[in-house]
Amino acid sequence: MHEITGDRYRVTYNPQTATLTCTGILRLRDVQAYGSLNTLFDRAVAAEHEVVTLDVRELDFLNSSGINVLFQFVIKLRDRAVSQLVVRGTSRAFWQTRTLRNMRRLMPGLQLDLE
Repeated sequence: MHEITGDRYRVTYNPQTATLTCTGILRLRDVQAYGSLNTLFDRAVAAEHEVVTLDVRELDFLNSSGINVLFQFVIKLRDRAVSQLVVRGTSRAFWQTRTLRNMRRLMPGLQLDLE
């Protein structure tokens, strides 16, 4: 298990289950500040899992720089054309309903599970 934690957030990657889990409030200052998270997401892409799960159900807030990082992750998975992406979110977090649905524009085969 690989883990990155900050004052108000936690991001983990479990290679055995091919699951990336983001929790808390991710409000880093810019895309460069998300570098370590980008590296973690790149590990999941490079592993070429059959199915990759992105679980953001417990991620209460994500700023625009973080959304950009997630979209880059989706594009990298799509371009590899190896993995199916399952995104788990919640309609209780306003930012998720619109943002996660927009991911389908980048990867039409994406499976979106909104609670």
